[in-house]
Amino acid sequence: QVQLVESGGGLVQAGGSLRLSCAASGRAFSMYTMGWFRQAPGKEREFVATIRAGGTTYYVDSVKGRFTISRDNRKNTLYLQMNNLKPEDTAVYYCAAKMGVSGTWDDWGQGTQVTVSS
Repeated sequence: QVQLVESGGGLVQAGGSLRLSCAASGRAFSMYTMGWFRQAPGKEREFVATIRAGGTTYYVDSVKGRFTISRDNRKNTLYLQMNNLKPEDTAVYYCAAKMGVSGTWDDWGQGTQVTVSS
């Protein structure tokens, strides 16, 4: 089990940038598959991006070319660099962790709000 704490959310104008961070506890961070999800008001939580222990990344089509997921295993921290933000990116962003590449996401952070104004 790993505890996750997100930070870096805020209010930004369309076209702007934000970098989210997710600090993880525990000694096995480098072995986890990590992910970012988001939930907009009135919508279900959706997948945004994931990075495997080996560094392979995947993105939802709507953020490809604009968002970059990365990790620093020495700092036990996951990042999401978000550029060219759009109003439709407004949501609560959550980081999540799981051991391995398949199966359910076992651990979740509390979320951080991202609001993009037009």
